[in-house]
Amino acid sequence: MAKKTEKNLVIVESPAKAKTIGKYLGPAYEVKACMGHLRDLPKSKLGVDIEDDFTPNYKPIKGKEDIISDLKKSAKTSSTVYLATDPDREGEAISWHLKALLDLDDEKAKRVTFNEITKKVVQESIEEPRAIDQDLVDAQQARRILDRIVGYELSPLLWKKVRRGLSAGRVQSVAMRMVAEREDEIKAFVPEEYWTLDAQLSTEDKHHFKAHYYGKDGKKHEPASAGEIEEIVRAVEQEPFAVKSVKRTDKQRSPSPPLPPPPCSRRPPAS
Repeated sequence: MAKKTEKNLVIVESPAKAKTIGKYLGPAYEVKACMGHLRDLPKSKLGVDIEDDFTPNYKPIKGKEDIISDLKKSAKTSSTVYLATDPDREGEAISWHLKALLDLDDEKAKRVTFNEITKKVVQESIEEPRAIDQDLVDAQQARRILDRIVGYELSPLLWKKVRRGLSAGRVQSVAMRMVAEREDEIKAFVPEEYWTLDAQLSTEDKHHFKAHYYGKDGKKHEPASAGEIEEIVRAVEQEPFAVKSVKRTDKQRSPSPPLPPPPCSRRPPAS
């Protein structure tokens, strides 16, 4: 814990958490709430430089000037600033934005997370701070930039082609495209007739099993009509059946994809 003469600032997201955590940490810590994001892409324009590696142009959020000013004053007079925003991707990004807004160096800014708001966990977390996880921050930035690019580029097209007021998102837009492409595949599908032939066989010791017609002379062939099936049956019905070879292999089967593959025949899926 901090020395009594030290003054430290702890920044959380909600005022309710700030009040409880302040009681747990004592007078050497000032706990304040940032009320979520304080910096974001501007609403008036795209805010992403597509030509320069998709660099975002972050600006302080309008209406939160007083919160930013108050946090800056507290940070200047504090020995250490503990960025204690939520333990998720958004929380990590909020801490990263706070560090930039408050002009904190790596020595002064410490990242802490509370998995539960109890005295024991809060005090232990303060004793074991870490650096900001840049991977989590980058993941949040990628999500935010994609939201902005898709929304700002596609929504005007919807207004023009469908109806004003509609919005396009990074998830629903891709999902709609997949559905549309799948529908085009279904409409373009040309069914092809094919037949299968199975024989119910039994061994001398009365073990029963099913054999599937594969082809002729070691080559795979799928009968395309009832006439072909009848010819095959006539050719083999008087012939004895024998097991030529037995082959055992280990196979690895992966889960099915989210959508089935494009239709190419009327063959049922493999079991």
